[in-house]
Amino acid sequence: MGKAKKIKVSQGETKQAKLGLAEQIEHEKGVRAKNRQKIRFRADEDEEYVAPNLSRKILSLARQQQQEIEEENGLNDSKSAKKPTVTLGPNVSDEDQSSDEEPLDNVHYYEHIEINEEDERAIEMFMSRDAAPTRTLADIIMEKLTEKKTEIDTNFSDAGAIQVQDLDPRITAMYERVKEVLTKYRSGKLPKAFKIVPSLRNWEQILYIMDPPQWSAAAMYQATRIFASNLKEKMAQRFYNLVLLPRVRDDIAEYKKLNFHLYQALRKALFKPGGFMKGILIPLLESGTCTLREAVIIGSVISKNSIPILHSSAAILKIAEMEYTGANSIFLRIFLDKKYALPYRVVDGVVFHFLGFERDRRQLPVLWHQAFLTFVQRYKSDISSEQKEALLELLKKQSHHTITPEIRRELQHAKCRDVETSEPIPEPMDV
Repeated sequence: MGKAKKIKVSQGETKQAKLGLAEQIEHEKGVRAKNRQKIRFRADEDEEYVAPNLSRKILSLARQQQQEIEEENGLNDSKSAKKPTVTLGPNVSDEDQSSDEEPLDNVHYYEHIEINEEDERAIEMFMSRDAAPTRTLADIIMEKLTEKKTEIDTNFSDAGAIQVQDLDPRITAMYERVKEVLTKYRSGKLPKAFKIVPSLRNWEQILYIMDPPQWSAAAMYQATRIFASNLKEKMAQRFYNLVLLPRVRDDIAEYKKLNFHLYQALRKALFKPGGFMKGILIPLLESGTCTLREAVIIGSVISKNSIPILHSSAAILKIAEMEYTGANSIFLRIFLDKKYALPYRVVDGVVFHFLGFERDRRQLPVLWHQAFLTFVQRYKSDISSEQKEALLELLKKQSHHTITPEIRRELQHAKCRDVETSEPIPEPMDV
């Protein structure tokens, strides 16, 4: 017979006394109780815990209900003049305001703007008095429809121009229903028929049917996102110029501030920086009617976002060469504060811009002197000796009691780009 194997006993089981075969069989038929004990942790029924996210939502709803009750009872009239201000700093990303969040139409999103009345009056003196009215998308589409009816529009029209086609009545009816959705849109999904508009050849005509001036601010933001992502730069420029810019200017003129969603739309428009400059910034300044408030608000969009140096250089050169309207100084100062390594051609253009005021007998606004000081502080080492002397002569004709001494001090201590350093070259040491 082989040797009997030892039966291993687990740690949890205790060794039993040796039993006979019959007793072992009877013992196996029964159910043995194990020593393992189940420990269950049960919270008391009286204690209930609420998740942090849920508690924040509850508190937010409670505040809203309390505010509604106070407004109904007329207790919130004294507080209605003060609205909360939220600064949009550099750490705020585009994802911070998603389409599923509650819209913030009545909240500021940039620093509190304090408009100086003297600067505002000074800028109004430089505005164009006989400026042409702003052309909107509706005006251009109506002209195209008139041309098509009178058969003036031929097949030799520019391929990049606005195209007008005969539309099926069903398509017109469908986009009229989309217009009703966009008029009341706050958040959530958009109609699929609207998302395909940028891929259509006659997208301007479709936009005309949907009547963009009647859209809500949230719908304008979503439209800017879609068009900035799916249109080419020239087509995006047309959308910015004919749809977004008139809406932004109307909102600022009406409410003396800019809606949150429209401000976010301007930020999204910078996705196509060339289209932003040619469709919003340059037309705004060339109109000759840019107000101080418009310049400060749109300028804050430029200052808070990164823009490629080529587009900024072209914008600086264009602003320096155009007719001065007062708001030019604001945008020049904003671009110069970005501290780009500008080409000498752009620096020369800015120098000639300031030298052009040597014989100007008008009293220039403080903003002009501030832009001059910013340019000298940032690029005094990039000007030539002749330009330095000319700028010093300019200070004798155009001066400010506080800013001009600072400009003169910066210029006098400047090392020009064409002056060689007089430091001796160290001789090699003998070994």
